[in-house]
Amino acid sequence: MEFYDTIKDLVWEEMTESIYSKTKRDVERALSKETLNLEDFKALISPAAEDYLETMAQMSRELTQKRFGKVILLYIPMYLSNECSNHCIYCGFNHNNDIARKTLNDEEILEEIKVIKQLGYDNVLLLTGEYPRIAGADYIEHAIELCRPHFAAINLEVYPMKVEEYARMAKAGCNSVYVYQETFNEKRYKHYHPKGMKSNYKWRLGTPERIAQAGIHRVGIGALIGLEEWRTEMLYLAMHLKFMEKNYWQTKYSISFPRMRPAAGGYQPNFLMSEKQFAQTLWAFRIFDNDVEITMSTRETMNMRDHFITLGVTSVSAGSHTDPGGYAHPNENLEQFHINDDRSPKEMEEMIRKQGYDVIYKDWDRILN
Repeated sequence: MEFYDTIKDLVWEEMTESIYSKTKRDVERALSKETLNLEDFKALISPAAEDYLETMAQMSRELTQKRFGKVILLYIPMYLSNECSNHCIYCGFNHNNDIARKTLNDEEILEEIKVIKQLGYDNVLLLTGEYPRIAGADYIEHAIELCRPHFAAINLEVYPMKVEEYARMAKAGCNSVYVYQETFNEKRYKHYHPKGMKSNYKWRLGTPERIAQAGIHRVGIGALIGLEEWRTEMLYLAMHLKFMEKNYWQTKYSISFPRMRPAAGGYQPNFLMSEKQFAQTLWAFRIFDNDVEITMSTRETMNMRDHFITLGVTSVSAGSHTDPGGYAHPNENLEQFHINDDRSPKEMEEMIRKQGYDVIYKDWDRILN
């Protein structure tokens, strides 16, 4: 059974109502349990939990330190291409947007690698738009091979592939793949993704399963905050996480729930998540699932990222560029979105250490060729 089969008959509005019906007693019951179920998670993301945020914060800190220690993993994104055949109405790479397009060649990739290594990184996330004719499996596999001598950890955030293509990526040296559903609301999905490969809801939803089937070490899942009602979105994300952990238990998991940022096209969010609500969500996930890794990117503000270092996050990016070639030759006209926190890796490292945490630049090492 695929994850789609477990949610296809659920009614979005009924799930929303079930979250908002939770009471303070439900929240207190959830906070008193060692093993939580989805009903408990609903309580922790409900409005009824807003009076318990301090308790949730302390629990999140203690659980994270118990499971991960006092360390934060630093990673950096490297955009290889902003070519895209999709028409996602909220994305700066939208095929219809009048922006400059670029796909890095070997020389330009090696330039990026050189600059990123000078920043101290050993953990890189390779990203592309969805345009297989230009930046397809062969191109991405070759990019991994170019990066392999220079990085201990090579991760991907690219278009959804077949199982056999992910197996090729693993063989080339990839150890993690991240793919975000954007929204789990199937009825509304086509509105946001009217054309292109990404318009196939079921194909994208099944991507984490294909990644795990290919033997990739880590799978990252998530949703984009701003499209649909965020509490319901987070419930579906929690269901997705539990499905993956049950059915593909040999794989590690990471989650992220990035909030929408300004980008070419000027799309405005339909639903806003405040910083307080972001905190509630993060802590709810940590209490619900002690083992999951939680990532926080430069989409969020400096103050937010400082605050959450000790409260549940396990990895952050720093010094990021969202344009292909942006480290060696920055060009805002090529960006996917504008970042929020532009501090350098060294500045982030200093901030993290001041809070009593250690910084790691790799949590994976390739001991076999």
